[in-house]
Amino acid sequence: MKKGVVMMKVSLIVAIDKNRVIGKNNDLPWSIPNDWEYVMETIKNYPLIMGRKTLESLGGALSGRRNIVLTQDKNVSFENCEMVHSIESALKLCKNEKNVFIFGGEYIYKMALPYVDKMYITKIHHEFDGDTFFPEVNFDEWKEVSVEKGLKNRDNPYDYYFHVYERKSS
Repeated sequence: MKKGVVMMKVSLIVAIDKNRVIGKNNDLPWSIPNDWEYVMETIKNYPLIMGRKTLESLGGALSGRRNIVLTQDKNVSFENCEMVHSIESALKLCKNEKNVFIFGGEYIYKMALPYVDKMYITKIHHEFDGDTFFPEVNFDEWKEVSVEKGLKNRDNPYDYYFHVYERKSS
C-alpha cells in the first residue's frame, strides 16, 4: 500500500428478523430504540449509501454525514443528498473516505454485497410480517468477529443480538 493512500472499507448495517425481513410498507415492522442508538453510533461521521425509499422512510437526509442516494430516476433529487445511478458510482464518490456504510434497502444491499468488507447485523429473534428482505448471505465467506446481546426491556421488547462479520480473505 502506498503511503498516504486511503483504503476505503465498505460496510453495511442492517437489522433483520428470523426470516431476513428488513421492512414492511417502507417502514420497520418493529421498534427497538436501543438498536437505533447502536446504528447511529456505528455510522457516526461516515457516508451512507442508500436507496430512495430508504431515504424517504427516514424523512430525509441524516445530518452530520454524506447521504448518497442510489436511484434509477435521473430526475429526482433530495436536499442534502448526492444522487447516483449505480453502486459503482456511489462507491467512486467515496473513494477518499476511510469507511462508507451501505444503509439499505433490499435492492441496494443486494447490489452492494459483493463490495462489502464488513457487516453489522442486528439479528432479532422474532418473526415479523414484511415485504422487504435482506439478501441471502453465504456465511462461509464471513468470520464473526463479535456478538453482543442487546438490552431487552419494555422499550426494547425483543431478544436481539448485535453481530459483526468481516469478509474472509481469499
